[in-house]
Amino acid sequence: MSARVRRETVDLSAYPDLVVIYRGLRIRRARGLLRFLKLGREIQASAETAPDGFLLHENLFFSPIHGGMRQYWRDSASLEAWTRTLPHQAWWREVLRDSGGTGFWHELYSMRGGMEGVYDDMPGQLGFGTFAPREPARGRLFGARGRLARDGDAPAPVVAEHDLA
Repeated sequence: MSARVRRETVDLSAYPDLVVIYRGLRIRRARGLLRFLKLGREIQASAETAPDGFLLHENLFFSPIHGGMRQYWRDSASLEAWTRTLPHQAWWREVLRDSGGTGFWHELYSMRGGMEGVYDDMPGQLGFGTFAPREPARGRLFGARGRLARDGDAPAPVVAEHDLA
């Protein structure tokens, strides 16, 4: 006779503004392996500092050339503030100026409503981009706040849109 399945759920009522973000890095060329390994170590070290609003970091491996992470944040404001500080600021600036033989992506899911994703130098389709039309990340779609259609002024971007043209 088989045992009964122990089925559980979670009470997220203490996290009304919870944000979950998946990030991934895919190796596209040989030099991308170095960037992949370097960023992996640095991101793990950053997660261990537990920035304000940070709840959990989990590493994910999609294939031998594609890894990533899932992070849980108390709210969008905490995540957004962290992205404007070092070391994230330096990583993002580096990736946007030269992808270093990698492709980067993130997809964000917000308890308050809204989802968004961005895909930089990613080969092929992934996530939302497999079923929703892909558009250049320009203008309102340049930053996460605009893609989420959130009110308020966004902090200055790590790299200005005009610097990427």
